[in-house]
Amino acid sequence: MFVSRGAYSMNLGVVEYQAAWDLQRSLAAAVSQGAIPDTVLFLEHPPTITLGRRTEEGEVHVPAGADVAVVETDRGGRSTYHGPGQLVCYPILDLKRHGKDVKKFCRELEEAIILALASFGLEGSRIDGLTGVWLQRPPRKIASIGVHLSRWISTHGYALNVDLDPTPFTDWITACGLDDVAFTSMAHELGRPLTVDDVRPAAEEAFAEVFDLAFEELPGDEPGLWQQPLHAQLASS
Repeated sequence: MFVSRGAYSMNLGVVEYQAAWDLQRSLAAAVSQGAIPDTVLFLEHPPTITLGRRTEEGEVHVPAGADVAVVETDRGGRSTYHGPGQLVCYPILDLKRHGKDVKKFCRELEEAIILALASFGLEGSRIDGLTGVWLQRPPRKIASIGVHLSRWISTHGYALNVDLDPTPFTDWITACGLDDVAFTSMAHELGRPLTVDDVRPAAEEAFAEVFDLAFEELPGDEPGLWQQPLHAQLASS
């Protein structure tokens, strides 16, 4: 009888991008050493533009005075935008236990998003040659994916637009290097307000199903918890 592999999940609330990136690297080291199991972070970022390794000159055109951080990262892909109202999922997984296949990993992230959308009656789909999840006719991008692997340990992940203004995707950057692409959110498509907290349980359940994980949810939103050497705390818990 198959038994799902144990893993940690954490809901961190709103976290500055650099702090979340530092945490991912700390957790990745712990997962690599076998000190903790696979760990998946769910959170939001304040307004932030991140630049992937393939970002090209001229791709970022933020207007003067815009209140947004710009961060160069080590993930794949090009530029994207994060902000409140967007569910960000950072899986810190040992892919030696999940197939050692980067393309398969990205397709499975897409599948987890598609399942989460389906629980709200939205039909997500893929577009050949592009990474991410879309709604169709006409195509509207609703989720972006960008990952980094080191010794088969994953960092970064996906961002699902729950309820946020999509304007920065087109006015501040050429998002994902794609011109003339429409971006949308779950709230816009459903015609009603929706929060990240409304969507996170479905996203967590979908992720667990796709990756055959049994989550133990840790209290990641306790003040000050994740700013400390978290991997040491988890390994001793």
